[in-house]
Amino acid sequence: MHHHGRSIALAATLTVLAFLTIFVPRPVQAAEKAYVIGTDVTYAPFEFANDKNQYVGIDIDLMNAIAKTEGFKVTIKPVGFNAAVQSLEAKQIDGVIAGMSITPERQEKFIMSDPYYSVGVVMAVKAGSKITSLKQLRGQRVAIKTGTAAGAYATSLQKKYGFKTVTFDDSNNMYQDVTTGNSVACFEDSPVMQYAINTGMKLKIVTKPANATGYGFATTKEHAALARQFNAGLKKLKANGTYSKIIQKYLGTGSKKSQAAANKKTQETDRSFFGLLKANWGTLMGGLQETLLVTVVAIIFATIVGVLIGLLGVLPNAFARGVSITFIYIFRGLPLLVLALFIYTGVPSLIGTKVPAFVAGIITLTLNEGAYTAAFVKGGIDAVDPGQMEAARSLGLPFGKALRKVILPQGIRIMIPSFINQFIITLKDTSILSIIGILELTQTGKIIIARNMEGFKIWTMVALIYVIIITLLTWLSKWVQKKVQA
Repeated sequence: MHHHGRSIALAATLTVLAFLTIFVPRPVQAAEKAYVIGTDVTYAPFEFANDKNQYVGIDIDLMNAIAKTEGFKVTIKPVGFNAAVQSLEAKQIDGVIAGMSITPERQEKFIMSDPYYSVGVVMAVKAGSKITSLKQLRGQRVAIKTGTAAGAYATSLQKKYGFKTVTFDDSNNMYQDVTTGNSVACFEDSPVMQYAINTGMKLKIVTKPANATGYGFATTKEHAALARQFNAGLKKLKANGTYSKIIQKYLGTGSKKSQAAANKKTQETDRSFFGLLKANWGTLMGGLQETLLVTVVAIIFATIVGVLIGLLGVLPNAFARGVSITFIYIFRGLPLLVLALFIYTGVPSLIGTKVPAFVAGIITLTLNEGAYTAAFVKGGIDAVDPGQMEAARSLGLPFGKALRKVILPQGIRIMIPSFINQFIITLKDTSILSIIGILELTQTGKIIIARNMEGFKIWTMVALIYVIIITLLTWLSKWVQKKVQA
């Protein structure tokens, strides 16, 4: 009897282990040098998606041009500034080019290239605001962006000028906080701020560029050769005029007129709700496809893991029950965001190999949704009248068979609504994975907004898509419930 419980416990543990090993990629021997370079999702004019949703910008063009001159290959991964820097630390990627200011702290951690663009921090306020200087910030709320030099600069002034800061993960949300009047000002690198204003963001710059620094390309100490190639390529591009062509393409020659023309090139023309929907339909559907793919794959694994862990919880074996309770306790308790970042940026440094974002996302959802599934599987079986088990056993059925033939069919009936509910929850939870750079629906929304600054309209579209899908699933759930209970 006890023996049977233990063998199921062992089988379940092995299944989970096997499942994890399938997903840990093997290191590959590279023939020609190919590097994965992380970048921000939204930092126009340095990196952003154009209206055809290809990644463009000064950083992207520059990196590609240098790779071409120096004879290596690059894959650019837009994962967001914070995620990019963390991935570089965890050696998930080989370099970062993302309007990254060269600072002493970063030079200690990474190899930073020669500066390829020099920039200062400016303060911007809402168009029509009375604030024109730092002195007027006392007691006010100021928006900054996580992990940026502009953010650090603002924080360094906090004591002196007595303002509060609020932090955002991408530039657009930071600007919106100022235009809606929640914050009175934001701090941003001058060309980025100028670009947003040229694109129609209702802000104005009120300070001269301060704390001038250079942007550099960052890589790890293992890739010193890559940093040298970057510097050599940059010199060549500056000498042959390619460098200034790239800058002019996005920033014009500096005159207002040429900047406006440079912006026109990368902007959508029709900015009505339906115009924007038409222009971005393909991208949004691409994001939705990724969301559905992640959801379906995660639900399959979460169901397998959940059912196994749930069954462990009802076995007459203390060890098996302990494993089940601990699993449910830990993975239901951890916030999804923490779990995702832990698996994507924490685990690789532990095991010494990369975990692709998609895989990290699936593992995150499997553990979290699997724990919820396990809890209701355990609950569903426990909800079946205990007399049923006693009756089955007194008829001479062994525990395993009684569980399978008598208890489970009744338990599953109780669980069906929860399964569909779990599907809906998983679908919503995928949006959190945008933090590790999976291009699902939420991330797609962020990318589109970075280009056209139409936050309200685009988020409305994204919200509507989620609502439609969830409504369809809810109808399905009601229909299935009717069928089951009939």
